Amino acid sequence: MSKRVLYQAEQGFNSTMPLGNDELMVSSNLNSSPIAASFPFISSELTSDNGILFGINRHNNSLIIFDRFSLQNANACVFATSGAGKSYTIKLEVLRTMMLGTDVIIIDPEREYKSLCDAVGGTYVNISLNSSEKINPFDLPRKVGDMTTEDIIRSAVITIKGLTRIMLGDMTHEEDSIMDRALIEAYAKKDITGDSDLERIEPPIVQDLYDVLDGMDGGGDLALRLKKFTTGTFSGLFNSPTNVEMNNQLVVFSVRDLEDELRPMAIYTIINYIWNVVRSELKKRVLVIDEAWWLMQHEDSAKFIFALVKRCRKYYLGVTTITQDVNDFLLSQYGQAIVTNSALKILLKQAPSSVNLLQKVFQLTEGEKFLLLEGNVGEGIFFAGDKHAAIRVVSSPMEDRLITSDPRQLLEMEKKRQQAAAEEAGAGAETQKE
Repeated sequence: MSKRVLYQAEQGFNSTMPLGNDELMVSSNLNSSPIAASFPFISSELTSDNGILFGINRHNNSLIIFDRFSLQNANACVFATSGAGKSYTIKLEVLRTMMLGTDVIIIDPEREYKSLCDAVGGTYVNISLNSSEKINPFDLPRKVGDMTTEDIIRSAVITIKGLTRIMLGDMTHEEDSIMDRALIEAYAKKDITGDSDLERIEPPIVQDLYDVLDGMDGGGDLALRLKKFTTGTFSGLFNSPTNVEMNNQLVVFSVRDLEDELRPMAIYTIINYIWNVVRSELKKRVLVIDEAWWLMQHEDSAKFIFALVKRCRKYYLGVTTITQDVNDFLLSQYGQAIVTNSALKILLKQAPSSVNLLQKVFQLTEGEKFLLLEGNVGEGIFFAGDKHAAIRVVSSPMEDRLITSDPRQLLEMEKKRQQAAAEEAGAGAETQKE
């Protein structure tokens, strides 16, 4: 609060001049909070009291610090062209978020997160046709709240029907009805009904659904289309019991070794498995879905992700969707809804073909549009709620070594490791001679 200078008007006037003189010599006692608020590296607009460092505000060099769980929801969207630093940015967030005790789960389509996972002692799950790790899409959701057994079975059937539409393509109304009855019967043949004790059952697998369809009137065509997932080319993907556990602070699911045709259905199954675990145990978690545009290609998977983003807040989960295919993502009704339900948004360098759409969706100025076109790697615009600022992502040397995917840096680090190993081996040989 300002005070009027009494009987010292001349000294007060002189103190306001740009001479650096304080002729009043009046001091006040302040506690730490108002002092911290007066420091130039604190931004009152894009800094919170708690959270992690996302980067530096390019306008005033203040730190952009946020706890995503302090916003109206903990969801985030990241849009950037290839090589703009989107995976690097999220790896930094993952590292810093884990230091605060948050669990992180990642869907990794290109093996981007393997070195980070190994460095922090995480669990890396490789989902492919030939891998030993399997997830059974017929696993039942764990009981939450006052859910009845019938509710659990109904939820599982609805989810698997969405998966079968991705696996088999569009179905007629008649085929949809046949599939619905076949799924219920497949569970019933495993003694899974409304009266069952679900703690002591073994869920069916794709082979069981095939057997039901093959013996059902009108199910022959569906069984034929499903056969490649039981005894055909793709039989190694879903036709086994689940043997994966999520009991680590960092769990990464890789789908790099899957064909493009199989990726959407594999990611759908993985996310459903994750969602069942998340709902059964309340814990602070972040789910990262890299290359989320894969799921926008199918209405069922897009609808599934949208439902997850809308509901995850009550289960203490934040969902991060990352994509470089801006047009496909934002032109989807579910993609737009996902953006609307994400309080945190990061826009990095963009291709000319997509920047106009981003400008329209995010109401960017011409200057901000130019920044997205001409910015360097790791530079862009950071949105938190209804506020935003230009950001430059920064990392420490140690963080950079852990998360970089630059081939030149990786090659240089590998050479240094080999040199160090050779020097150590030479020193050991000299010691033995002595």
